[in-house]
Amino acid sequence: MWQKIEVSEFRTKLRKRKILPIIFTVQKKQVTVLSIQDKLVAQRTYLILGALFIASLVVSNLIFQKFFYWDFFGIYTFEISVGILPYPITFLITDIISEVYGKKKANEVVTAGIFASFFSLLIVVVSDAVPATNWSPVGDTLFSKVFGATAIAVLASMMAYLVAQYIDIQIFHFWKRLTRGKHLWLRNNFSTFFSQFVDTFTVLLLLCSFGKISWSLFGGLLLSGFLFKVIVAALDTPLLYAAVFAFRKRFGLKMGEEINYSASNGQE
Repeated sequence: MWQKIEVSEFRTKLRKRKILPIIFTVQKKQVTVLSIQDKLVAQRTYLILGALFIASLVVSNLIFQKFFYWDFFGIYTFEISVGILPYPITFLITDIISEVYGKKKANEVVTAGIFASFFSLLIVVVSDAVPATNWSPVGDTLFSKVFGATAIAVLASMMAYLVAQYIDIQIFHFWKRLTRGKHLWLRNNFSTFFSQFVDTFTVLLLLCSFGKISWSLFGGLLLSGFLFKVIVAALDTPLLYAAVFAFRKRFGLKMGEEINYSASNGQE
């Protein structure tokens, strides 16, 4: 039968048998302590990355109505919206922030992008509603033709963006935990490939549903859009490595370590 003993007595018995250090010793995770100046530099860099992210996102929603073609070395001809050009930059930036600043900071940038997009939508709607003067270089008809579909574009883009970006961040950190901070290329490409497909599929589905794009173009645009994003994601992997290397060297971070603003004594 089990005997009821006090915790202190139990610890004493374990100590005598030299088992206590094994059970009760907890190794604390070592983190790099940043100086106040380094923290300021890290914060300013984060703000710059966030600004580039938001600018790329907002612009992609404003220019999406122009489509272009790209002959990829005679292998395949892409037919895609120019709105897709700045979009891969947003995933590269969130991957950099995820790797260096952590999941929470990456989610904050995504949320800020949502508010910025809806605010830009409000400005466009108001601008479209006010009447143009007789001498205005851009009349009401032309302005509405260029920006009139922005509301639908922003709605479709935001729904797809919201889902895809959070999926990208979740998968990125899943692979980061699984690989213990190693194999950056693996989590960068695995997270981006899947989230980019979700983004492309959702945007086209909504635009076709709202009648902005013909359903007959859905398959071709989906294939072109996804393949283009996959190629760009693969090509930007060296840029991600270069950015992460620069951050680690500047702030003395170890592999897989994230910037910790609260660390003050080398321990969490």
